[in-house]
Amino acid sequence: MQGHRTKDFWAGALYLALGLATVILARGLTLGSAARMGPGYFPTVLGGLLAVIGLVSLLRGLVRPAERVDRIHLKPMVLVIGATLFFAASLDVLGLAVALPAAMVIAATASRRFRIAPMPLLGLAGFTLFCVLVFVRGLGVPLPMFGTLFGG
Repeated sequence: MQGHRTKDFWAGALYLALGLATVILARGLTLGSAARMGPGYFPTVLGGLLAVIGLVSLLRGLVRPAERVDRIHLKPMVLVIGATLFFAASLDVLGLAVALPAAMVIAATASRRFRIAPMPLLGLAGFTLFCVLVFVRGLGVPLPMFGTLFGG
Protein backbone atom coordinates (compact mmCIF):
# COMPACT_ATOMS: atom_id res chain seq x y z
CA MET A 1 0.00 0.00 0.00
CA GLN A 2 1.17 3.46 -0.93
CA GLY A 3 -0.10 5.15 2.20
CA HIS A 4 -2.54 7.85 3.00
CA ARG A 5 -0.46 10.96 2.36
CA THR A 6 -1.06 11.26 -1.39
CA LYS A 7 -3.00 13.95 -3.22
CA ASP A 8 -5.43 11.32 -4.50
CA PHE A 9 -6.14 10.12 -0.98
CA TRP A 10 -6.78 13.58 0.45
CA ALA A 11 -8.84 14.76 -2.54
CA GLY A 12 -10.87 11.56 -2.33
CA ALA A 13 -11.41 11.96 1.41
CA LEU A 14 -12.62 15.53 0.89
CA TYR A 15 -14.96 14.59 -1.99
CA LEU A 16 -16.30 11.62 -0.05
CA ALA A 17 -16.98 13.77 3.03
CA LEU A 18 -18.65 16.54 1.02
CA GLY A 19 -20.72 14.07 -1.00
CA LEU A 20 -21.94 12.21 2.07
CA ALA A 21 -22.68 15.47 3.90
CA THR A 22 -24.74 16.65 0.93
CA VAL A 23 -26.74 13.41 0.83
CA ILE A 24 -27.33 13.57 4.59
CA LEU A 25 -28.39 17.23 4.51
CA ALA A 26 -30.75 16.59 1.57
CA ARG A 27 -32.44 13.55 3.08
CA GLY A 28 -35.22 15.64 4.60
CA LEU A 29 -36.19 17.05 1.19
CA THR A 30 -38.66 15.40 -1.17
CA LEU A 31 -36.78 13.29 -3.70
CA GLY A 32 -39.32 12.91 -6.49
CA SER A 33 -38.27 11.11 -9.69
CA ALA A 34 -36.09 11.83 -12.70
CA ALA A 35 -39.15 12.95 -14.65
CA ARG A 36 -40.57 15.02 -11.79
CA MET A 37 -37.69 16.12 -9.58
CA GLY A 38 -38.31 17.24 -6.04
CA PRO A 39 -36.03 19.70 -4.20
CA GLY A 40 -33.93 16.84 -2.82
CA TYR A 41 -33.31 15.05 -6.13
CA PHE A 42 -30.44 17.12 -7.51
CA PRO A 43 -28.43 17.45 -4.26
CA THR A 44 -28.91 13.75 -3.49
CA VAL A 45 -27.79 12.57 -6.94
CA LEU A 46 -24.92 15.07 -7.10
CA GLY A 47 -23.80 14.25 -3.54
CA GLY A 48 -23.96 10.53 -4.29
CA LEU A 49 -21.87 10.92 -7.44
CA LEU A 50 -19.36 13.07 -5.58
CA ALA A 51 -19.10 10.44 -2.84
CA VAL A 52 -18.49 7.68 -5.41
CA ILE A 53 -15.80 9.74 -7.15
CA GLY A 54 -14.27 10.46 -3.75
CA LEU A 55 -14.25 6.80 -2.77
CA VAL A 56 -12.56 5.81 -6.05
CA SER A 57 -9.94 8.54 -5.64
CA LEU A 58 -9.36 7.63 -1.99
CA LEU A 59 -8.85 3.96 -2.82
CA ARG A 60 -6.59 4.84 -5.74
CA GLY A 61 -4.52 6.96 -3.37
CA LEU A 62 -4.08 3.94 -1.11
CA VAL A 63 -2.87 1.52 -3.79
CA ARG A 64 -1.13 3.56 -6.50
CA PRO A 65 2.08 5.51 -6.23
CA ALA A 66 1.35 9.23 -6.41
CA GLU A 67 2.66 12.59 -5.31
CA ARG A 68 2.77 12.81 -1.54
CA VAL A 69 1.38 15.70 0.48
CA ASP A 70 3.91 16.72 3.08
CA ARG A 71 1.50 19.00 4.88
CA ILE A 72 -1.92 20.52 4.46
CA HIS A 73 -1.79 24.28 4.03
CA LEU A 74 -4.56 25.63 6.25
CA LYS A 75 -4.34 29.34 5.39
CA PRO A 76 -5.31 28.94 1.69
CA MET A 77 -8.02 26.44 2.59
CA VAL A 78 -9.51 28.80 5.19
CA LEU A 79 -9.37 31.74 2.78
CA VAL A 80 -11.12 29.92 -0.07
CA ILE A 81 -13.80 28.40 2.17
CA GLY A 82 -14.12 31.70 4.02
CA ALA A 83 -14.61 33.56 0.74
CA THR A 84 -17.47 31.21 -0.13
CA LEU A 85 -19.06 31.72 3.28
CA PHE A 86 -18.55 35.48 3.00
CA PHE A 87 -20.33 35.49 -0.37
CA ALA A 88 -23.28 33.52 1.00
CA ALA A 89 -23.55 35.68 4.13
CA SER A 90 -23.15 39.04 2.39
CA LEU A 91 -25.17 38.54 -0.81
CA ASP A 92 -28.38 40.08 0.54
CA VAL A 93 -26.58 42.99 2.20
CA LEU A 94 -24.03 43.81 -0.54
CA GLY A 95 -25.66 42.38 -3.65
CA LEU A 96 -24.07 40.32 -6.42
CA ALA A 97 -22.18 43.25 -7.97
CA VAL A 98 -20.24 43.84 -4.72
CA ALA A 99 -20.25 40.48 -2.88
CA LEU A 100 -18.93 38.48 -5.86
CA PRO A 101 -15.77 40.52 -6.54
CA ALA A 102 -15.13 40.89 -2.80
CA ALA A 103 -15.34 37.13 -2.32
CA MET A 104 -13.07 36.55 -5.31
CA VAL A 105 -10.44 38.93 -3.90
CA ILE A 106 -10.60 37.14 -0.54
CA ALA A 107 -10.13 33.75 -2.27
CA ALA A 108 -7.33 35.12 -4.48
CA THR A 109 -5.31 36.13 -1.41
CA ALA A 110 -4.80 32.41 -0.81
CA SER A 111 -2.21 32.43 -3.60
CA ARG A 112 1.37 33.36 -2.84
CA ARG A 113 1.41 35.21 -6.17
CA PHE A 114 -1.58 37.45 -5.31
CA ARG A 115 -1.04 41.08 -6.27
CA ILE A 116 -3.46 43.95 -6.90
CA ALA A 117 -2.80 44.97 -10.50
CA PRO A 118 -4.80 46.61 -13.30
CA MET A 119 -5.25 43.56 -15.55
CA PRO A 120 -6.57 41.19 -12.86
CA LEU A 121 -8.91 43.93 -11.64
CA LEU A 122 -10.16 44.41 -15.19
CA GLY A 123 -10.70 40.64 -15.44
CA LEU A 124 -12.54 40.68 -12.12
CA ALA A 125 -14.81 43.49 -13.33
CA GLY A 126 -15.45 41.61 -16.57
CA PHE A 127 -16.26 38.38 -14.77
CA THR A 128 -18.61 40.19 -12.39
CA LEU A 129 -20.39 41.87 -15.30
CA PHE A 130 -20.64 38.51 -17.09
CA CYS A 131 -22.22 36.87 -14.01
CA VAL A 132 -24.68 39.73 -13.55
CA LEU A 133 -25.69 39.62 -17.23
CA VAL A 134 -26.01 35.83 -17.39
CA PHE A 135 -27.59 35.04 -14.03
CA VAL A 136 -29.63 38.13 -13.17
CA ARG A 137 -30.54 39.47 -16.60
CA GLY A 138 -30.38 36.39 -18.84
CA LEU A 139 -31.62 33.60 -16.59
CA GLY A 140 -33.67 35.74 -14.23
CA VAL A 141 -32.12 34.28 -11.07
CA PRO A 142 -33.53 36.34 -8.19
CA LEU A 143 -30.22 37.73 -6.91
CA PRO A 144 -30.01 41.34 -5.77
CA MET A 145 -27.73 43.41 -8.00
CA PHE A 146 -27.06 45.75 -5.08
CA GLY A 147 -28.03 44.75 -1.57
CA THR A 148 -29.83 46.40 1.29
CA LEU A 149 -26.71 48.34 2.24
CA PHE A 150 -27.07 50.28 -1.01
CA GLY A 151 -30.85 50.63 -0.83
CA GLY A 152 -31.45 47.66 -3.17
